[in-house]
Amino acid sequence: MEALDLKIVMLIIGFMMIVAGCFCIMRTYHMIKIIIGIEVAMKAVTMFIIMAGHMNGHMGLAQAYVVTAIVIEVVVAVVLAGITIGLYKKYGNMDIRNLTQLKG
Repeated sequence: MEALDLKIVMLIIGFMMIVAGCFCIMRTYHMIKIIIGIEVAMKAVTMFIIMAGHMNGHMGLAQAYVVTAIVIEVVVAVVLAGITIGLYKKYGNMDIRNLTQLKG
């Protein structure tokens, strides 16, 4: 497979991952599935950053951005997991429609 074909395949897979993540976010009311959708979409963004760095010859800069993106992704996942645990303790389920009833 040529290098151009491989880049096109990677672009298609990345866009499919973003679409799958966004579909998972929009289609469900379950917090765990929403967190998984965000993670899938962010992994595709990470792949795009690495691919762009490879194509431009700036792999060091791309790796620095990827490390930053991974840290932000982990922080978002941990905060959402904390909200999910609190939601489950209060209501006994992980339905995001219950978030509108919270006060604080």
